[in-house]
Amino acid sequence: MISRFDQLVRTIANVLKTGDLITVLTGAGVSAESGIPTFRGPEGYWTVGSRNYQPSEIATQAMFQRNPKEIWKWFLYRRGICEDALPNPGHLAIVKMEKLLGSRFRLVTQNVDGLHLRAGSNIDRTYQVHGNLNYMRCARECYSTIYPLPSGLSRKARGDDLSKNEWDMLVCPKCGAMTRPHVLLWDEYYDEQYYRLESSLDAASKTALLIVVGTTGSANIPNQIVATVLRRGGTVIDINPNFNVFSEAAQRSAGGLFLQGNSASILPTLADLIIDLIANGS
Repeated sequence: MISRFDQLVRTIANVLKTGDLITVLTGAGVSAESGIPTFRGPEGYWTVGSRNYQPSEIATQAMFQRNPKEIWKWFLYRRGICEDALPNPGHLAIVKMEKLLGSRFRLVTQNVDGLHLRAGSNIDRTYQVHGNLNYMRCARECYSTIYPLPSGLSRKARGDDLSKNEWDMLVCPKCGAMTRPHVLLWDEYYDEQYYRLESSLDAASKTALLIVVGTTGSANIPNQIVATVLRRGGTVIDINPNFNVFSEAAQRSAGGLFLQGNSASILPTLADLIIDLIANGS
């Protein structure tokens, strides 16, 4: 009987021979291993007055129109949490894969914390489909430029207000209107301009191996990506502590596997396996 490791070796070796893309799709589980709580966890809610709002209520365009300052306060608080986190071995293993595979590699991430870029992932091959907490853009969309958050913003604890000087920093440099966080809100849609929708689906259509890490299919674009890879006959490997819809899809794909465990442990092994196979001419 072929062992799971032998099956993994065969799968990677066969994919390397095709010359097609290897794509990694990451979700909150990768960031959770760096200590970042998920939006859906107990740190996700936000209190306005006497009411607690869940992310699906507070992080919306509708709420931004009513109370933009509360939206900014919530995102800046979460940004502070992310700034405390460091890339973990899973992030670093993905960077190693990219350096090995070059133009054959793509990374699609749902995470807005920027840890992949801090770890060294190439921004041109990294599709941040939910945006990035470290950036802002004009709320009126006078121009499509995405600006880094001003360096003068101080760290925020839960509930901290912003000074007038800080609010004055959060304006569009071109028209003076208020900016908004460069994050896909719950009542918005993916697009190419800001969230690389078409680029992600195009990569999926050319992907021989999709490595799904730390996401369970609660958002739309990961489901589209997995479905696209399966339609073209590609292979899916799912890395997750718990069996989920993508684990089932992986087991249905040719040579696919569900690898149960944490990405910080499994991804380095996967990266080393690719190194060995490339070195041996596979």
